[in-house]
Amino acid sequence: MMKMLRSWRVLLWHVVLRVSYHVVTASLCREGSDIFASVRENSPTGEFISNISIAAGPQANTIRLCLTGRNANWFYLEGRTIRLNSLVSRVLDREVEGSVLIAELTCYENDIIQGNYRILVEILNENDNRPNFLLETIQPFTISELTAVNSVVFTVKAIDADGDVISYIIDPSSQDAQFFRIDLPNSGKVVLNKPLDYEMRTHLQLIVWAQESNTVDKFNTSAVLTINIKDGDDQYPHFLPCTPVSPGVPICTNPTYTANITQKHQDMALEFSPGPIRAEDGDRGINTSLTYTILSGGDQDRFVINNSTGEIRLTRAVDDRRLTPNFKLTIMVCQVDDRLKYSVASVLVRVLYENTFPPTFNRTIYKGFIIQSSSPASIVSTYGNQVLQVQVSDLDFTDGLNPNIHYSLHPPSGLYQVTQGGVLIARTDQLHDFDRQILQVVARDEESGEEVSASVDIEVLQRGQAVPSGALMEQQLFGDVDSRLAGGIAVLIVITFLSAVLFLLLWTIRRRHLQDPEDHSTIAFGKHPNVVNSPPVLTDESSHSGRAFGRQSGSFHGRQGVYTRRPSLLPPPSSSHQKKDEGGAHTWEALKSPGESTGVHVGNITLNTGTPLQDDNIKPD
Repeated sequence: MMKMLRSWRVLLWHVVLRVSYHVVTASLCREGSDIFASVRENSPTGEFISNISIAAGPQANTIRLCLTGRNANWFYLEGRTIRLNSLVSRVLDREVEGSVLIAELTCYENDIIQGNYRILVEILNENDNRPNFLLETIQPFTISELTAVNSVVFTVKAIDADGDVISYIIDPSSQDAQFFRIDLPNSGKVVLNKPLDYEMRTHLQLIVWAQESNTVDKFNTSAVLTINIKDGDDQYPHFLPCTPVSPGVPICTNPTYTANITQKHQDMALEFSPGPIRAEDGDRGINTSLTYTILSGGDQDRFVINNSTGEIRLTRAVDDRRLTPNFKLTIMVCQVDDRLKYSVASVLVRVLYENTFPPTFNRTIYKGFIIQSSSPASIVSTYGNQVLQVQVSDLDFTDGLNPNIHYSLHPPSGLYQVTQGGVLIARTDQLHDFDRQILQVVARDEESGEEVSASVDIEVLQRGQAVPSGALMEQQLFGDVDSRLAGGIAVLIVITFLSAVLFLLLWTIRRRHLQDPEDHSTIAFGKHPNVVNSPPVLTDESSHSGRAFGRQSGSFHGRQGVYTRRPSLLPPPSSSHQKKDEGGAHTWEALKSPGESTGVHVGNITLNTGTPLQDDNIKPD
């Protein structure tokens, strides 16, 4: 019995020991608890998260811990420590992962789950994002020009992923910042600050900034907004052409339309200047339909107007121009949909005499002169220093003067101007001596529109130079230089010609002398004082025998002082031609043949007269 009891005690003891063992080992997993921690976004890998409360013991090698759950991949175990498992390509971003990471820690003992613990890690926010505008709030939009001032015209909205507070600012450097304002910076509501005008500006641009207001960094971003202005019906129609009352003000001064007719005209559309009669709506963006009306001056429907086009027609002729030389009409244009928006203009119809003759200049080319000086302006003169006046005559007028003639230069000149009296004025200080310009003067009949032109030839004279009195004087005045030049050239040509002739003559004589030396006769250099008192002259045989004196003639045709020695008295020549000896004495060659008449013998000299002469007082040498 006792032995049986002892065996039960042993068995119970073993059970108690085994149960105690399991209790001890199980308490290692059960000592843990849920983990609550926090980590900043963008933290690096290995960032500490939390320690595990399961302590190490003798049986710790039988414990195994595992991380499971939705965000378990963001953690890893290092012993009894949980650390952040981020990568270079995977940064912890609160705006992406959310504000909390959730995982589970499972504790195994001998591969048996002994405990589960929750892991809750809060991701702390960092200011790493800029505000961004919502695209739908910054798209181009349209507002009417009639929008009231101080009203909210649009709202902008930006968001910050970090949840920061955003404030909105209009950039004052924006081109059109003066048109808008933001009263409540955090609201994004944009208020119209001044009136809009479609006729002045059809588009506006604005820069709006969104900025963090609760951070140190003050990150911001900007957006460019385009505002289209819609035209509103706030302008009155006006007649064309539009002349603004002042620069930059879209208010027009209506023109006065004029037309000319004669007593013969009837049933015709009138042509006006400026014309044609036309108006447009002041609101160009709307362009409302318009209607035209004659308010006064229609003369019992003598003049009628087309309500749609504004064309005025003359229905019947004028009875007597002397009674009604002019017609004055008042016309109105207004909007079809709002007749209170209207405009009024004046129309003048002049009744003219029938234009039979066109205006004409009395010449096609006028001659003008101007004397160069330092004076800023001078009147152009013509021949005789008279004032040059270009005028037209019109035979439609009894005196030939048409008061409706307007003179102008075509093309306009910066140096000359023409008055309405036909007088030309020159800017003298800008002219130079001997300048010459040809101007075209145009005369226009402002009533009939006829035009005629003439040319003016203007020459600039030197200071102190007289104005020519006539065309001949002008030719002499301006031809002096040419005539002197021509005269000099003519003299030079004559001198050259005479020099050439003289050179040829001397060359010919020298050549003949060199070619025929034997044909030349020597002339006596001595002479008797009773014969002649002239220098000796050389003559040849032919001149003595034929040309100079004539053959077998009793008359004396030779020249005084021409003489030869008698052949009978000549010393016997040693040759047919004698030369000058060393002392300078001459020997003579016989000039007469035996058959020729005898010359006058004076001493040892014979004068060729064809008749012998005697002189007892003269003896031979």
